Amino acid sequence: MAWYLVEITYVQEKLQEVRPRHREFLGKLAEQGRVAVAGPLGDGTGGVTLYQADDEAHLQETLDQDPYALEGVIAERTVREFKPVIGAWVPQGS
Repeated sequence: MAWYLVEITYVQEKLQEVRPRHREFLGKLAEQGRVAVAGPLGDGTGGVTLYQADDEAHLQETLDQDPYALEGVIAERTVREFKPVIGAWVPQGS
C-alpha cells in the first residue's frame, strides 16, 4: 500500500450541488482506512485528500468513482506519492 496526496481545483459553479455526495464518498473511504484526511483549502478554490491505495492504478480507479470527477467539479487535479515518516497516525518503524 502507498499513500497519495491529491489536490484538486474546483469548478465553482458545480461545487455546492455535488459536495454532499463527494463527502459521503470520502467518508466511506475513511471508514475503510483509505482516506487519512480530506478537506477544502482555506481560500475555497480546491481541496486536498490523502489517500491510501495499492498502487497508482488502484488510486485512479478510486478517483474516477468520486462524484466530483463524475459530475465535472474538478477543473484540475495533481497526484503525488507521499511517504509519511513522522506523525501521530504513522505506525512506528515506517
